[in-house]
Amino acid sequence: MTKVLIVEDEEKIARFIELELVHEGYEVDRAPDGRIGIEKALSNTYDLILLDILLPQLNGLEVLRRIRREKDTPTIMLTARDSVMDKVAGLDAGADDYLTKPFAIEELLARIRVALKHKETKESTSQTTTPLPSKNSFEIKGVTLDVDRREVCVANHSIELTNREFEVLHTLMEHAGVVMNRERIASEALGYEFVGDTNNVDVHIARLRSKIDDRYNIKLISTIRGVGYVIREA
Repeated sequence: MTKVLIVEDEEKIARFIELELVHEGYEVDRAPDGRIGIEKALSNTYDLILLDILLPQLNGLEVLRRIRREKDTPTIMLTARDSVMDKVAGLDAGADDYLTKPFAIEELLARIRVALKHKETKESTSQTTTPLPSKNSFEIKGVTLDVDRREVCVANHSIELTNREFEVLHTLMEHAGVVMNRERIASEALGYEFVGDTNNVDVHIARLRSKIDDRYNIKLISTIRGVGYVIREA
């Protein structure tokens, strides 16, 4: 049974999420503050962590940083803060996804399914030994994305991306020349069944630009004001 840890200090919210997850067939454990969350996360094996940012004693960002030193458990951050910079901070700390309160339980369940699916894909990929040269790859403006090996290289330098950053870049490169709105990117790249806060797409784009465009002085991802994003081959 899939085991989920909820780190949330608001009892009503934590209990509501717990009941919904149990109803969906998940095994659930709870922690009311950051310190207990760290203890549970490091001493037990969970398939997923739901982590609030505004926690007593230790905030969620610091909790996640400490967990990431020892474990790579998929983590979705829950918070009332919805600015792009807040989301970037969460992703920088190691979060796999970011959901703004208040949220529909259907969207949370969809995000959980996506995170677990990415976990399975990552584990399956890590078990592959000596991969054959991939034919499933894209190269645009000196940026190479290998789908099978899940690698991105710029000027022969490997770029470390999160699963979601990789999927967003893959989607844009696969549809090079096509202007894609945020809803379509969220659907195709992130797998969201219920597209709520499409600002998450902006966050991933900002991180990709920081890691590729800015670092290597490449104009890879273009913004089409009022529409979305595009990668052009020339």
